[in-house]
Amino acid sequence: MPVRSIDWDDGAVRLIDQTALPERAVWLRLSTVDDLVSAIVRLAVRGAPSLGAAGALGVALAAHTGEELAAAAAKLRAARPTAVNLARGVDRALRRAIDAGATGPDAAGAALAEARAVIEEEAVSSRTIGTRGADLLVGALGERPMRLLTHCNTGWLACVEWGTALGIVATLHGRGLVERVYAGETRPLLQGARLTAYELSALGAPYRIVVDSAGPSLLSRGLVDAVLVGADRIAANGDVANKIGTYPLALAAARVGAPFVVAAPESTVDAATATGADIPIEERDPREVSVTFPAENPAFDVTPHDLVTAIVTDVRTVDPRREALW
Repeated sequence: MPVRSIDWDDGAVRLIDQTALPERAVWLRLSTVDDLVSAIVRLAVRGAPSLGAAGALGVALAAHTGEELAAAAAKLRAARPTAVNLARGVDRALRRAIDAGATGPDAAGAALAEARAVIEEEAVSSRTIGTRGADLLVGALGERPMRLLTHCNTGWLACVEWGTALGIVATLHGRGLVERVYAGETRPLLQGARLTAYELSALGAPYRIVVDSAGPSLLSRGLVDAVLVGADRIAANGDVANKIGTYPLALAAARVGAPFVVAAPESTVDAATATGADIPIEERDPREVSVTFPAENPAFDVTPHDLVTAIVTDVRTVDPRREALW
């Protein structure tokens, strides 16, 4: 098993720099909130569950260094607006610190205790999602080797431990039920080609990297049994915000009748967001796409709930085509 991708380390936040992978495994030790915010913005730490941990740890860091908590919390929340786990982690640790007096060692201790609780919850959640999702696919497809397609990165790097969609893959692989995993590159920053391939290689699962636009074609040719993706925010009606390029995979899966499964912790379900239309979509630096020509760079798209076969969390499995989550 890999170590945790993010944790507390004696007065600092320790995390693996996902931008350096797969060439180098670089561990960062971040001792200020500004350094952590920078790491979040440049995607050194990413993935909804890991961002939830980062948000809570950021508040603990502010409390330990004496930074004004409200200002630190605002900076952390704004770093990536689509991923609800980030703001949720911030708010949890902030409430605990305020309840303990907002400043001083009691507040710092309370915030850190809450951050550690978030980390533990995400670690346990991933294991549960892996088992629940694997059982779901065995029930739908039979106990046979499966050909799976995934998008972006949803393993231990993104989820503290184990993973959500990739956690399901890992669980199925442990049962001998993976024939092949197709990993979409995930343009423009190649989270699939770099991070998912890195994790699948370490896992020993059979896989192939494909360009993002090949996914629908693989589905149309009958080469994919199911699509597994994560989520950065799930609206109350079951609409799902995930990495840009997810929506066309859902359309293609619906066209051929392949299961389209969203795996995410319950903390990613946002009851305060009614539909996907209410989810803020992060616009990243266009220079990630082109340094020469004008570009737009939305980081996420929204898949309507009627294209989602199942949403698998750590506490339930929901068919959002038939029932709302809230």
